[in-house]
Amino acid sequence: MLIGLNNVTFEFGARVIVQEATWHIHPGERIGLIGYNGTGKSTLLKVLVGEYQPSLGTVERGRGTTIGYLHQDLLSFDTNDSILEVAMGAFEKVKQLEKEIEALGIELERTSDEKLLEQYTDKLHELEVLGGYNIHHKTEEVLQGLGFENSQLNRPYKEFSGGWRMRVLLAKMILQQPDVLLLDEPTNHLDLPSIEWLEKYLIHYKGSVVIVSHDKYFLNRMVTKIVELYQQELHIYSGDYEFYEKEKAMRIELQQRAFENQQEYIRQQERFIERFRSKATKAAAAQSAIKRLDKLERIENVEIERPNLRINFQVDKQPGKVLTTLKDVSKSFGNLNIVEHTSAEIDRGDKIALIGANGKGKSTLLRIIAGTDPNFEGERIWGHNVEESFYAQHQLEALDLNNTVLEELQACGSGKTEMELRSLLGCFLFSGDDVEKKIKVLSGGEKARVALAKVIVSKANFLLLDEPTNHLDMHSVELLTDALNKYEGSIIFVSHDRYFIANAANKIWEIVDHQIKEFKGTYTEYVEWKERMAKQGRKEDSNNKDDSSKMTDGRDKEQKNKANNQQQPAASVNRQPSAVSAVQSREQQKELQRLQKQFSRAEEELEKLKQQQLSIEAAMANPEVYADKNKFTKLETDYKNALQKVATATKEYETLFEKLMEMEEQA
Repeated sequence: MLIGLNNVTFEFGARVIVQEATWHIHPGERIGLIGYNGTGKSTLLKVLVGEYQPSLGTVERGRGTTIGYLHQDLLSFDTNDSILEVAMGAFEKVKQLEKEIEALGIELERTSDEKLLEQYTDKLHELEVLGGYNIHHKTEEVLQGLGFENSQLNRPYKEFSGGWRMRVLLAKMILQQPDVLLLDEPTNHLDLPSIEWLEKYLIHYKGSVVIVSHDKYFLNRMVTKIVELYQQELHIYSGDYEFYEKEKAMRIELQQRAFENQQEYIRQQERFIERFRSKATKAAAAQSAIKRLDKLERIENVEIERPNLRINFQVDKQPGKVLTTLKDVSKSFGNLNIVEHTSAEIDRGDKIALIGANGKGKSTLLRIIAGTDPNFEGERIWGHNVEESFYAQHQLEALDLNNTVLEELQACGSGKTEMELRSLLGCFLFSGDDVEKKIKVLSGGEKARVALAKVIVSKANFLLLDEPTNHLDMHSVELLTDALNKYEGSIIFVSHDRYFIANAANKIWEIVDHQIKEFKGTYTEYVEWKERMAKQGRKEDSNNKDDSSKMTDGRDKEQKNKANNQQQPAASVNRQPSAVSAVQSREQQKELQRLQKQFSRAEEELEKLKQQQLSIEAAMANPEVYADKNKFTKLETDYKNALQKVATATKEYETLFEKLMEMEEQA
């Protein structure tokens, strides 16, 4: 074990972040730490590294365990050193050795002392063992992988923006190669090529990695375990994010079914008690049933933490077939060329993802299309009846700082009621009294979400979105994706969130060699096409599409249908003709006694089987089960067998019950 939480409770002021949590991080693990915004994921990382102390329990760290922790607070660091020097700070021991070797070399020039020569040789050997001769190459390689050009490596660190500074600090951290690497939203400041490079690097990283991220695609490719911070508890799942989603849905469904089955059992027992508590012959059995209900450990109904809201777009006007056309467009900033004599067209129904590395001009091209950047050569031709709405994170000055969040949306003139606007704002993480906050007191991220909500509430038929998911959690990204899929208008957006791109776009635009290159297909198809081109060693083969990449969710639906297809035991009524002749009363009495004994045995057996079923359901509702696949598989088999036995016993019980009722009424 490298780091461990043992029965840890942590309170932040009056708020409980986590309660009685146990979690051990072992060598070689790649873990995704997830949870809704505001649940305390970043706070939990600070508990792990020792910045915060737990209220109860202990945090244990292995002797000599080194920890690297990347977080937003690091941006307060500033220096005049070059970014190469900052990143090479990872090799402090090597740099100290280099100074010692240099000093020994100077001393050896003055004297031929054998002891000094021996020390000098030893230091050189130690430097070689530590890989000191390659540190410049390693550092340059990592910085280039994270998007820096060779010409930038000697520029002062302080000249770079926050996003680029974070990349330098990430480079330094991964070069240090700590035993445990804690990364808090590492992809927020990375473009697609840099994210892909980071994935490849971390997959082969020898230490353990814990990642807080809202990027599903990144988590699916990176992690082998999910730890979910949910309702102040840690739930552990042994798999990637896709595995977690399926297993959590199954666990919730099982808990819901266990609750419903227990409620049915309670109703059945209450019916029995009500019917027989006044009968002398069954009073004892009724009292026993009452005691069983009193002792029963009640299963709680499943409560969804966040409502499944839906964003509904309204489009006032239907545009023409072509929304906008770019003809022979060129744009440059000094010596930096963005596009040169390029042309493109956006048609009605297009949902275009504009992708590529930072610095290629994606946001600039978006502004040209929106008409907010008129300084370019060539033509931008606007289509008929086009009404656009443009979201850009740097254009937040359009917000009225004196408005409340709710007032800002009401000023859009959408015609939506206050309740509808509150529901929409809830999707963008503003709930309750949050909507009454003034815009001027909001953080940059909160202002960006308000600006995005204004775009959503507009009745535009053409949306232009620049990094719309940057400040949203996974749940909100899913809601936005679902809404854009239903949106009847057209969209062009810039994003590095591959889940969002893969699920929201039907075309891909990429700026290659200063030209707009269009791929008519989804992001998944685009990635597969690029991989085929790389293997074949050719740059262009747009006609060779592989339809096999178009996957459906049929397997998921099949699994869900199977899980929902549990047969409820139906009451089988096999009525036996009762005796009607008075001469048969003695035989009837014997038959009644025999049936009563059978019914008692059947009741006891059914009760035993029900308790077994409830016990298994309670076990399967425990998220810890999903951390052990073998345990879960065995429980699932036991549960199917228990259901079959309960169904058979219930049928026998109800048959005897009906017979008994008939005979007691005759008596």
